Amino acid sequence: MEKRIFLIVLDSVGIGEEPDAAEYGDEGSNTIAAAAPSQYFDMPNMQKLGLFNIDGVTCRPKAEAPLGAFARMQEISKGKDTTIGHWEIAGINSPKPLPTYPDGFPVEVLREFEEKTGHKVICNKPYSGTDVIRDYGKEHVETGALIVYTSADSVFQIAAHESVVPVEELYRYCQIARDMLVGEHGVGRVIARPFTGESPNFTRTTNRHDFSLQPPKVTMLDQLVENQFDVIAVGKINDIFAGKGVSEFVRTKGNEEGIERTLEYTKRDFNGLCFINLVDFDMLYGHRNDVDGYAKALTYFDTKLPEIMAGLREGDLLMITADHGCDPITPSTDHSREYTPWVIYGSEVKPGVNLGTRPTFADIAATVLDYFGVEQKVTGTSMLNKIIK
Repeated sequence: MEKRIFLIVLDSVGIGEEPDAAEYGDEGSNTIAAAAPSQYFDMPNMQKLGLFNIDGVTCRPKAEAPLGAFARMQEISKGKDTTIGHWEIAGINSPKPLPTYPDGFPVEVLREFEEKTGHKVICNKPYSGTDVIRDYGKEHVETGALIVYTSADSVFQIAAHESVVPVEELYRYCQIARDMLVGEHGVGRVIARPFTGESPNFTRTTNRHDFSLQPPKVTMLDQLVENQFDVIAVGKINDIFAGKGVSEFVRTKGNEEGIERTLEYTKRDFNGLCFINLVDFDMLYGHRNDVDGYAKALTYFDTKLPEIMAGLREGDLLMITADHGCDPITPSTDHSREYTPWVIYGSEVKPGVNLGTRPTFADIAATVLDYFGVEQKVTGTSMLNKIIK
């Protein structure tokens, strides 16, 4: 009998500051509570599943009889970025944070990159992605110099106008950077950030592409593939894991396409995990402090949730979680160190089970492996016996 899990990551949908949030400059952050006051926020279907029954979530009334099981997830790894968060969901504890560059990248790194690409570099600072093309886009177009910038995360980002540097050429430069940035300077992601338009109204395109560091340890994806299960990656999941442990993947250009691809997979026969990332919450709204946009994206997901649920078969599991926060009302436009939700639904799931606060995102990986009967080689504790009827 085929068994399927749909694991959806609502990228950056945090549910409140973690105990160590102050160490990351994120005291008081609460992404979902920041979006909830918006007139555009409406999540009745997630409410029915139990999202607002999770410990510490008070921005909407609790469901009297939640349809799903639920938990508050605490990150054990040192970090608050996409890579570390997804790796932990997949069973890796990262006790050492990935390198960040609040003062820009070292001269020797940029010199090597310039030599290998044949392009000068401009900017080399932490920057908002929309602001950096506004401030440096004109110079880039006029000179051909590549805009290299970073953020509070472990990222080496390269922005270029698509008419100056064709997208495939930009991807090649990113791969050059990825091959360089290992060891001491092993950033979590090298990110291609193509844009179009004319100064000062440049616009980022949907041709972003992430070049990730390969996971340093075995993940649940590796274990599933090794045991002949399917691992289907939707959105940027394949990029985050550098293709490791993925048997099939499809990239998407936003939440709407990600949800449509997920609905298509609910109609397909497969035996294993469909792992989905919905990036717009983070990329389009959290990082731009757009509260209403964030609320609209949450509401849109909620309106599509009944279709996803209707596509589940007997014995399927639907899991909904997040990888970090990105509070859209704080002065910072960076990720925030927050608890994340874990909502589980399916015909075999006991409704209304509150798993409390789990000490690591890796409990998700352990539960997934347990469901498929795979001996666990990752960190985390399975909650399967608590949530299955």
